Amino acid sequence: MKPLSQALDEREIAPETARIEAFPESFLWGVATASYQVEGAFDHDGRGESIWDRFSKTPGKVVNGDNGDIACDHYNRFDEDILLMKTLGVKAYRFSISWTRLFPNGDTNREERGFDFYNRLIDALISAGIEPVVTLYHWDLPQKLEDIGGWANREIIYSFELYAKACAESFGDRVKRWITLNEPWCTAWLGYSNGVHAPGKKDFALAIAASHHTALAHAFACRAIKSVRPDAQVGITVNMNNIRNESPENQEVNDFVELNDANLNRWWIDAFTTGSYPKKLLDTYGALGEGIFQIGDNELLKVENDFLGVNYYCDGFARAPRPEDRPAIEGGFMPFPQRVDTFAPSHLTSDLTDMGWVVTPHGLGDLVRRIHQDWPNIKEIFITENGAAYPDVLEDGVVNDVQRSKYLQSHLASLQAAVSEGVPVKGYFAWSLLDNFEWAEGYAKRFGLIYVDFNSQKRIMKLSGKTYSEIVSSRSAF
Repeated sequence: MKPLSQALDEREIAPETARIEAFPESFLWGVATASYQVEGAFDHDGRGESIWDRFSKTPGKVVNGDNGDIACDHYNRFDEDILLMKTLGVKAYRFSISWTRLFPNGDTNREERGFDFYNRLIDALISAGIEPVVTLYHWDLPQKLEDIGGWANREIIYSFELYAKACAESFGDRVKRWITLNEPWCTAWLGYSNGVHAPGKKDFALAIAASHHTALAHAFACRAIKSVRPDAQVGITVNMNNIRNESPENQEVNDFVELNDANLNRWWIDAFTTGSYPKKLLDTYGALGEGIFQIGDNELLKVENDFLGVNYYCDGFARAPRPEDRPAIEGGFMPFPQRVDTFAPSHLTSDLTDMGWVVTPHGLGDLVRRIHQDWPNIKEIFITENGAAYPDVLEDGVVNDVQRSKYLQSHLASLQAAVSEGVPVKGYFAWSLLDNFEWAEGYAKRFGLIYVDFNSQKRIMKLSGKTYSEIVSSRSAF
């Protein structure tokens, strides 16, 4: 591969990299966005209110009081953004559908102008030689459904099933790959337990219910899509990390790691592969789970997935707390003890992203190896998000984001090594195509390969975009 840029430091390549092959020619390179984060046009063409419209306009919930009313104006500018995708050289675009554009109240009343918008987007992508990869749910639940309990109300399973079937009927002639839910852990635990995401609830029992109902909804949606399009490729996207246990001699830390891994990494995968959840976690939930799980749910949970989508940003850490550490949190937002130190080791904290997340490139390769080992029936893995926020500076029309460029290159090198070993990773989607509305962080954090001036909506390719384009072109991060 030719040098990515003189701005990048030379990477030290270990001797064994000589045996690492390039990514296969069939490897699917893409970029990703989400509807509420980029579309804007919040009150256009009959779109209904979502939980993020309500949450972001609640004082104190989002940095600077920002909201997604305009965002990147992707609703009106997607043709321009598709040209940027072509410049990057990617062959796939992962985007999410706004449920409230199609069904403003989350019921059966259709808004045809919403269907027309996504038909235009899909057709434009195909004309440009870019595959549309559709996520049905990326957190923007219709507010009317939240008003009757949202994901904590079992009835939402059937609402989601109808929505999924309608999407398959309308778009399935052109969309091959479908993702049912994006990061259901965040939906359940950030939305219903610690309240930093919409709908902003703080109740362990609601979070457990949402965890179960999202798993059921995934299975119901898979079957609904397949009933319309038997040849569709359907999966789910989960956020995962490696939880590094630095005090294996401490039983309390061991217990925390096991429970946290079950809560974050295993819940949804175990559900669709085995029809069950980790027993130790269920035992820990105890009475909090009463009335949530019903007879027959085990069979309903099991469903054949064509692929697993994985969002990875960094590893986690656990160790026995030390006297010099900041006081441990007794409860936190999980319904099990968290009396451990979960901060990154000091030798890694010199390279934090703008989100305060540690940079652990080796973790991406380690994670997909673990998935392949622990769930061998998973046929294909796609990295559906990977990226980093940094405080970008626009100078003389240029964004020289060296840190993000190195982040992408190092993570893709880790992934490339795992693929060379036979781990069935079939594609990678960089997060994100554009700087956008970053949920509770508003517009204060930038993840894009493309810089967006939110006042003028001008787009500028960053150094990281050029870096990614070169990796895509050469099929190698080395």
